[in-house]
Amino acid sequence: MLYLFGIIVVGYLLYRVYVLFSRNSIAINADLTEIQKGLLEKNVMYFSKLNAEEKIRFSKAVALFLSKIKIKAVSCILSEVDELLIGSSAIIPVFGFDNWTYVNLKEVYIFPDAFNSKLEYVGWRNNRTILGIVGGGKLKNRMVLSQKALRHGFENTSDKNNTAIHEFVHLIDMTDGDVDGLPLSIIDKPYTLPWFDLIHKKIKHIDNGKSDINPYGATSKVEFFAVASEYFFERPKLLKRKHPELYKKLSVFFNQDRG
Repeated sequence: MLYLFGIIVVGYLLYRVYVLFSRNSIAINADLTEIQKGLLEKNVMYFSKLNAEEKIRFSKAVALFLSKIKIKAVSCILSEVDELLIGSSAIIPVFGFDNWTYVNLKEVYIFPDAFNSKLEYVGWRNNRTILGIVGGGKLKNRMVLSQKALRHGFENTSDKNNTAIHEFVHLIDMTDGDVDGLPLSIIDKPYTLPWFDLIHKKIKHIDNGKSDINPYGATSKVEFFAVASEYFFERPKLLKRKHPELYKKLSVFFNQDRG
């Protein structure tokens, strides 16, 4: 009887190893369908400007992300394009790095529109002004996005705003354990002081009404990094022309030169 029990246990363990290996193998070899790649071409300007080799890497990275992260729609219907936009928002900021994994994200919740700090998304007298959020506590390893803001971020390619990319940049900022606008996971320490000096200078320009950077970036170093990153990925050529020093630093940080 003991011998038979041992065989059953070993058999079960071997089965679990097989399932785990199979899942990992499928994830590693994941790729989007040709139809999905066509949707990226149509809806994601960043993707449309990549060369052929880069498009292959990007589509595989999006597919891998979508295979690992749960996306849940709350009181709205999530389209295939929505899922691809979420995946693209995740990959765009980290496309310059090999095998990046968002270790601080497991689930993305999509609300139909703006919400408040209590995650209420209906009603008009409850201060619903938040379009995206990540963080700790009940939001640990979770992101919440407005579906309307997600779509707008990719439909309007000239306003230098993309809520989903903004939130994924916050996740990058968090990977070193501190949310401070200084993601040491992608910024070498010698850049620390010059980066903060530049942030202070740019925030001063925003406060004085002498900048085209989103005023929300002036609220803190954390928000400046995310807002400037939106600008960098949506209007790289304009950022390079108007803010060459800022463009150069972000290009180094993200290991991407799209200007």
